[in-house]
Amino acid sequence: MEITLKRCKSTFDKDYVIGHIFVDQKYICDSLEDKWRNLSDDMSEKEVKKIKAKGQTCIPRGRYKITLNVISPKFYQKAYYKAFCGGKLPRLIDVKGYSGVLVHCGNDASHTEGCVLCGFNRIKGRLVDSKTAFERLYTKMKRAQKDNEEIWIDIQE
Repeated sequence: MEITLKRCKSTFDKDYVIGHIFVDQKYICDSLEDKWRNLSDDMSEKEVKKIKAKGQTCIPRGRYKITLNVISPKFYQKAYYKAFCGGKLPRLIDVKGYSGVLVHCGNDASHTEGCVLCGFNRIKGRLVDSKTAFERLYTKMKRAQKDNEEIWIDIQE
């Protein structure tokens, strides 16, 4: 399964980055991430850590494998995630300079610390209907996992 996150350059000067998420080239929902700082996966981990502001920087552009097999201790405690996905949120693997990068619900940059939020960008700088978007995306990922497909996300600018 191929997920593409296309970041909107018009938000690169903000404290957040809006993007559009596609699965196999079909629009699914929008995304919101922390501030853009021009990081890419071809940089060394040392370079990434030098530029990154902890909890305030979107992850480097690049292609990452996603797993649905790890329980998030933080999100497992939340009733919605415990009931919907057993706390097993989509986790991006091997993001240089980052750990525990997840895809989850949220409405604005205060709800992320480097993770990818999903929802619909109908209000400037915010997402709405985040649970609907998360469930739409997660259901597709879960189906791919059941079919023994690898899940990849390509983050583009």
